[in-house]
Amino acid sequence: MKKRLKEIVERAETWPEEAQEEAIATLQAIEAELAEPYQLTEDDRKAIDRGLEDVRLGRIASDEEVSRLFARYRRP
Repeated sequence: MKKRLKEIVERAETWPEEAQEEAIATLQAIEAELAEPYQLTEDDRKAIDRGLEDVRLGRIASDEEVSRLFARYRRP
């Protein structure tokens, strides 16, 4: 695995600068996802609160409702 990673990084050094920047951003995003602990943003907290409120108020589809919806749009 390490060899493959090193090989792709070496090849990436020949890519256009914009592609290299995209690769760096992607790797940094993966690294951030693996970091512990995850720091919730204010938007994350608001989304969680909205979801909890939806559950509390019964605004969540049942398993049966979801199954019917998927069945309606499923290709034969």
